[in-house]
Amino acid sequence: MLIGTAFEDSRLSFWLRVREIAVPPLMIETATARRTAGDWAGACAAAGFDVDLDLRTVGRLYGKGLASRLRADLRRLAPDLLRWHMPRTAPDGFLRPGTSVTLVRYDEPGRTRPVRLVARTAPAWAEGGQRISLALWDGYGREAWPPGYRTPDRRFRLDLHRHLWDAGRSGELRVRAGADGPDGPSGPSGPSGPSVPQWASSLPDSGPYAVDRWAAEAALLLGARGQAEGGRVAVRLGARRRLLLRVRTSPGASVDADRSPEVLSAEVVRAGACAGLPVLPDAATWVLPDLELLRGGWIASDGLHPLVAAALVPTGARTMSVVHGADVGAPAAARVVDCRGARHRIAPVDGVLVALDHDPVELRREELLAALTGTPLPCLQAIDATHRRPDWITDVREQLAHGDSVGALARVESVLGAGARLRDGDLRDALLEAARQRVEHGLFRAGLTGPGPGREPPVPPSRPATHRTRPRHAAGH
Repeated sequence: MLIGTAFEDSRLSFWLRVREIAVPPLMIETATARRTAGDWAGACAAAGFDVDLDLRTVGRLYGKGLASRLRADLRRLAPDLLRWHMPRTAPDGFLRPGTSVTLVRYDEPGRTRPVRLVARTAPAWAEGGQRISLALWDGYGREAWPPGYRTPDRRFRLDLHRHLWDAGRSGELRVRAGADGPDGPSGPSGPSGPSVPQWASSLPDSGPYAVDRWAAEAALLLGARGQAEGGRVAVRLGARRRLLLRVRTSPGASVDADRSPEVLSAEVVRAGACAGLPVLPDAATWVLPDLELLRGGWIASDGLHPLVAAALVPTGARTMSVVHGADVGAPAAARVVDCRGARHRIAPVDGVLVALDHDPVELRREELLAALTGTPLPCLQAIDATHRRPDWITDVREQLAHGDSVGALARVESVLGAGARLRDGDLRDALLEAARQRVEHGLFRAGLTGPGPGREPPVPPSRPATHRTRPRHAAGH
């Protein structure tokens, strides 16, 4: 029991850190302002999205009707909300690399395969900046798909979960996440309690499964395939195991009603036994992490994305604060240093970190002494250490690793000043490495590196750990 509790705490600690840093509040605020102003492309840019489609080209290739539907969906898209719900991997909470998530399926008369709006991530070796791209996939082979990007995955699809990216339907999250169940958003989490159906006892382990929603979600999936009366659905329990659900839906009944979908049988089988069957998406398989954090008291509503908070805690939802904790963009207060028996101050002046209690002549003399291998003043030593090995370097590395270069630079400038020239050391190395990774990502998107004739993908550099815990859990969804 202690092992299970420790594992649960580690997993929730992982998701808490992801929620704190992976989608910065300033990004949410900027993307929301641009989206509400009607600038969907600007909202995508603010949220770290690349738009790899052109509406005129779409109209020419697929018709004006599809282009009009696509334009309407792009205007509804909240890219910051989509980034919030994108699949992630442990232990650092980065976006799942090499993944294409279906957002919308456009079924057109005369087409054997639907055209899909997808959000895709780069492979692990080119994931610098944690950027996401929007593109269309028509299903006719991979030759038109840029090398390095994968085709849409049945496991990661959000076309039946528009509330995870459509700002106009985000309120549906409360019902679809099961927050209206007996436990509510603040009740106990986990697959135990009166809301868990009896057939769930066949599961080999507990896990944060959303078993109370599987019947309704399976009915939605089958209905989208034209199987209105039910059928069989595979639920992924791991790399080699599946739960085979046989679901029956009453004709004309709402799948959101508790009594409408009925599970006739549930059996754990090998993955190969479910070939060809529809797969329940991960978004419907696992309990929403935000709901678990709320139920466990790990997070307050103002620590959630505003649209998520408004759906899960409608009476207590507030606008997310621009920063967590201290305002990293505000000018730093002067630091006090013990300098040869006196207490001196160092702080940014005219954009450069300087020692305030030493005159320029004395500082030039001490800098010359240091250049001749002498020991400089403690104030100058403190300034040098702040440039080379700041005590907040871990936070800056985390921000850079998750693509928050704006927040990272604001943190650096608030301490060192906007015009400070970085010296050799950990901080400079971290910023240079982040810049190199962004260049690598740009080369990948331009097709100048990575898989191709005579080219091999570069070996990804060893990235320092940015997460405070290393759970064995693979992030769930």
